[in-house]
Amino acid sequence: MVTSRWTAAPAQAASPRRRGAVLERAILDAALDQLGTVGWNGLTMEGVAAGAQTGKAAVYRRWPSKEDLVADALRAGLPTFDDAPDLGSVRADLVALCRTARDAMYSRPGFALRSVIHECDPSQAGRFQALILEGVVQPTVGLLHEVISRGIERGEVRADAANSYVFDVIPAIMMYRSKMCACEWSDRDLDEMIDRLMLPLLRPDAP
Repeated sequence: MVTSRWTAAPAQAASPRRRGAVLERAILDAALDQLGTVGWNGLTMEGVAAGAQTGKAAVYRRWPSKEDLVADALRAGLPTFDDAPDLGSVRADLVALCRTARDAMYSRPGFALRSVIHECDPSQAGRFQALILEGVVQPTVGLLHEVISRGIERGEVRADAANSYVFDVIPAIMMYRSKMCACEWSDRDLDEMIDRLMLPLLRPDAP
């Protein structure tokens, strides 16, 4: 049988329209991508909609402002923190913990978070402080507390080292050097920070 040139070709299967949680996840992922590539100042609702392959109205219907969208994107994308490493020594535990923190910093959500921290003006950044505190700072401090407390029990760490100033050292210096010195925290950098800063700080007093 000869097919006429006017015979319609088989219709292409239409892509199913995304709705609900699937569409929201695509929008949140697009927001993280935008933050990681163009930063807070360059992010637009239109750009997020294009990245998610949806209409701008679909974004505004769920998130009336850029701040609302970014807060939910960070909340959904921030990594979860597992149990503290227990490798038999405080040095090994701190190195492993710092590598986990470094990997989180340079993940897609990590880049997004740093763009918010570095680019937002104080009035904008204020609404993200609780999210950053609860999602990043407190879990990291909790793991450091566990690692240092175990070191105290093993006699590797001085008894008064489990305090908030000591817990702040690693997050503070990693953020400072990342922002001010463009440090990307290679394994060697992390080893040097532990060996030259943390271990002398934690070492028990000589008898």
